[in-house]
Amino acid sequence: MNAILALKLFLVPSLIYAVTLAGRRWGPGVAGWLSAFPVVAGPILLAIALEQGAAFAAAAAEGTLMAVLAIIVFSLSYAWASARWNVARAMPAALAAWGLAVAGLQAVRPALPLAALLVVAALLLAPRLFPSLPAAAAAPGAQPLPAARARFGGDLPWRMLAGALLVMSVSAAAAGLGPRLSGFLAMFPVMGTVLVGFTHVQSGRASAVQLLRGTMLGYFAFAAFCLSIALLLRAQPVPVSFGAAFVFALTIQLLAKAASSKRPAP
Repeated sequence: MNAILALKLFLVPSLIYAVTLAGRRWGPGVAGWLSAFPVVAGPILLAIALEQGAAFAAAAAEGTLMAVLAIIVFSLSYAWASARWNVARAMPAALAAWGLAVAGLQAVRPALPLAALLVVAALLLAPRLFPSLPAAAAAPGAQPLPAARARFGGDLPWRMLAGALLVMSVSAAAAGLGPRLSGFLAMFPVMGTVLVGFTHVQSGRASAVQLLRGTMLGYFAFAAFCLSIALLLRAQPVPVSFGAAFVFALTIQLLAKAASSKRPAP
């Protein structure tokens, strides 16, 4: 088994495992914050860089940065659709909204600095657009329902398998679609589809919405990661670029979390 295949098969499922356990321990808001870190798109972009070259991956990272806007559409669509529908209907509706957003964003090609500003502005606005939740459900430390806790161990392999299959499918399709669309596909809502769907079924809609709202805070670090990759890969080796981007994203992640902890929860 080569290194790239191992990366696709084992890294993302392992990260899904870790995020799931974090959600069980600290609540869906923390799980959302962690899942927004580039735990899926990062490995996909790395695989693309190793398979297609640094220049291809740098252009793909620009598309991935813009794709954050499509993920915001996905998250808001699911949060509102789930008020009327169950997972089986709300998830396809949210994925359809994501697809329409990607199609629209494909026609927009702003310069990289403008794209970064648009993403930051959208992330600042997005938390205000989520539906309101009962006070108890919206508490930052809200825990999964007791009945759901017993099922975490049983469904973890299914979550991890779903994550591996999605990453394999997305990275395989991306190779033949050009760098920009590859970047958008790298931002396919793998974690959202797997984690939000399971969370909704097991712990209820409020926990799923809280998880999605938590991702908005985490996507600041994601945007920082994509911006760094798009800039660094044009001048630095792949290991240096991804290592520096990871450190920068982690710094932004921790700063954003520290800043949010000083404000009252919405």
